[in-house]
Amino acid sequence: MLVVDDDPTVAEVVTGYLERAGHTVVLACDGPAALQAAARHRPDLVVLDLMLPGMDGLEVCRRLRADAPVPVIMLTARGDEDDRILGLEIGADDYVTKPFSPRELVLRVESVLRRARTATVRPGPRVSRSGIALDPAARTASKNGRELALTLREFDLLAYLLARPGEAISRERLMHEVWGWEFGDLSTVTVHVRRLRGKIESDPAKPALIRTVWGVGYRFEAEPGESGVAAGGDEPHEAEPHGNGLNPAEPRGGEPHTSADHMADPYTAARHDLGVASPGVRRAETDRAGADAAVRQGAGHE
Repeated sequence: MLVVDDDPTVAEVVTGYLERAGHTVVLACDGPAALQAAARHRPDLVVLDLMLPGMDGLEVCRRLRADAPVPVIMLTARGDEDDRILGLEIGADDYVTKPFSPRELVLRVESVLRRARTATVRPGPRVSRSGIALDPAARTASKNGRELALTLREFDLLAYLLARPGEAISRERLMHEVWGWEFGDLSTVTVHVRRLRGKIESDPAKPALIRTVWGVGYRFEAEPGESGVAAGGDEPHEAEPHGNGLNPAEPRGGEPHTSADHMADPYTAARHDLGVASPGVRRAETDRAGADAAVRQGAGHE
């Protein structure tokens, strides 16, 4: 694993939990160091902070994905919704908002890794439908003979929809089957569908292949004769899902934690669980040790 974060506390907590889960971790504190570490170690997954000094996480993610299809989980601030969506659109596989539960982060890491390995180990049959040809074994897709540049998750999403033409599929089902998540923010699915439409639709503003089924989710429209399902009706406006009742890291209603202790150091419990003292405790212990030494020194001069 490659962990990229300029906050020593966050880096320490994330590293501790990932190592406890059996992963080997390499740390980087900024963008250039992250790119060098990725080139040197070829990590199986990158945990990447969005707000980095100099080169930000979005640019780091863009360069990582241009070099290799490495899975990326972004760490974002709770209010950075636009940046979070942009991160997903440029290829991040998942995101976790700060302050976060380290245990949830480990679950997300395992889910993304499991999905990546499953895609490699169990390729399905080739599919050709509505001008789109997809080869799961080669991990290639094309439309009308033109190769499509898809991220890992976009490819899996397209493969899942192509295999079920004419079937209305809910966002929750896509999250479970494609992402392998039992919980999460449904806007992740919405963003990936929007990005996928931008790559396969003739007019993404008026999608004819991946149609929105109001109140349900999405349906891949095969051409007449392929599934017997005809396209019809205007495409309904698709609202961005809100609310994080499915996300155990956030309270119901999506309201942030507001206790003074939590805001002062949201990772105190995690550090305690790892057996690591918080910075405040370490400073207090250092001050106390210094005071004791001064007392002993003064006693020696009496």
